[in-house]
Parts: sequence; C-alpha cells; structure tokens
Amino acid sequence: MANIQQATLAGGCFWCLESAFNSVEGIQSAYSGYAAGHVDNPTYQQVCSGSTGHAEVVRVNFDEDKISYRDVLEIFFALHNPTQLNRQGNDVGSQYRSAIFYHNDEQKQLAKEIITEIEEQKIWPDPVVTEVTQINNYYQAEDYHQDYFSKNPQNQYCNMVVAPKLAKFKQNFASRLK
Repeated sequence: MANIQQATLAGGCFWCLESAFNSVEGIQSAYSGYAAGHVDNPTYQQVCSGSTGHAEVVRVNFDEDKISYRDVLEIFFALHNPTQLNRQGNDVGSQYRSAIFYHNDEQKQLAKEIITEIEEQKIWPDPVVTEVTQINNYYQAEDYHQDYFSKNPQNQYCNMVVAPKLAKFKQNFASRLK
C-alpha cells in the first residue's frame, strides 16, 4: 500500500510547478490551488488582485516510499528563484511568493534545514526569502488551471516562461521522470 503524503508549495505561477511535479516518478498528483489567505474559496481573479493574502500553490500528493519529502523540496527549489520576495520574474505580488506550507513538524524542520543548506552552500547570491508556514487553508484552483500547460501549448506565457523552465527541469531531473 502506498505511503501517500502531501506537500503544499508556492513558487510563483502554479502552472510550472504543477506540470513539473506531475512528470516526476513517485508523485501521485499535483494540483494548482491557493493557500494562506483570508478569503474562503477565492477565485483566480481575486487571488491575482493580491488582496486575498493567498499564494498560488501546488498541492503535491507523493508516495514517500518512492520519493522523499526532501526530494520534493529539492525539486521545488530547482524550479524557482527562492530569493525573490513576492515575485518570480515578471510575476509580481504576494500571490507569487516563495513558500513552503508544512503539514507537520517533520516537514517544518526539513524545510528549514534545506534552506540553511542552500544558504551555507551559497547557491544563490542573495538570501533565501522562502516563507515556512504551517498550512492553514487550501483551495483547489478552478478546473481550467489544472494541467494548464499541457492543455494550452499556444498560450504566450506558457511558451515564454513555463516551457523553458520545464525543458531545463526535465534535462536536470531526467532520471526522476515518469
């Protein structure tokens, strides 16, 4: 029987994270959603306004017997720039922040350890600003956001931003792909 765990991660636009995680061995599913805001059942338009406090997140369900939480976090940190406060590239606002919303104390501890390792190794020239916060709410994004990248290859944002990130990701993590 599978040992399914959850991770909730924010690293800018959720389309890229979701697509990447859904291609990784051991990931049962990854869904785009919203977390950590003060409005119940927010819409994409509300979250994009920056007024709800939510972050665009991906809820990752993974089989811990096939992929560890540490591995999930290493992939997460490879998919975005954790030193940009409230933004990823041209996406600006708190909804695009870097955050790990932990589900238990073990996840919290491991997230903090990995951030410390990244800083000690000076992987980035600037400090990591990834928020590490207990998950307090999660709302799955509208259906049209699920598997958005593969369903909308003609989308300009997908072509300009998501596709290059995913190509680099797939090259660097080829051994971990389904």
